[in-house]
Amino acid sequence: MTNNFTAIDDLLKKNKNVSLPKEAEPITSEKFEIEEPVEDKVEEEVRPFVSSRAETIELPPDLKALGLQAVPHSKFPKYKNIKLPLSDEKIVVGKKAPITSSIRWLAEFALFILAQAHLGLKVVHGRVIRVLKLD
Repeated sequence: MTNNFTAIDDLLKKNKNVSLPKEAEPITSEKFEIEEPVEDKVEEEVRPFVSSRAETIELPPDLKALGLQAVPHSKFPKYKNIKLPLSDEKIVVGKKAPITSSIRWLAEFALFILAQAHLGLKVVHGRVIRVLKLD
């Protein structure tokens, strides 16, 4: 079988500064894990301003007589693991990319995944932070 192309591997090895188009960039194996906040977990910067209270509620005897029981643990999951294909900074950059580029669609997909977890991205003082979306 004959080759219908000219190999350029030797040229690529000589010229290290040749950049690939966005569609041909190698996919990095970065895995980003997002953990949703747990109700009983208090961050260090908020700790002085928040007082903790017991998880279980003491029920009055008349409610206990009716058969009502206190639940000793919350029914919220401990954390929700969300794996995104891009970092938050790359998502914000990709959101402003042209509609014909693949990074734009990957960023839109990552924003869709975040929206399913009621999260969004916001740029504050040049840093990208996650915000909780309640709507």
